[in-house]
Amino acid sequence: MKQNITLSIEKELIKKGKIIAAHKDTSVSKMIGNLLKDLVDHNERFEASRRNAIAILKKSYNLGGQIRWKRKDLYER
Repeated sequence: MKQNITLSIEKELIKKGKIIAAHKDTSVSKMIGNLLKDLVDHNERFEASRRNAIAILKKSYNLGGQIRWKRKDLYER
């Protein structure tokens, strides 16, 4: 379902946007809608990737290393 919104945009920007829209055989409204959709899609992909990365980090893969030193051996007091 589509819904109308009201935007406040500089007149000169609207004028230039209309020229670009005409060259692309579309409307300013459609261009703004597509830009917003792209932004939302990008954000959703980013958040999914972030959640995936956090899940991988929580598994804390063991790389086989062992700690063979003690803290007191590293720092003189």
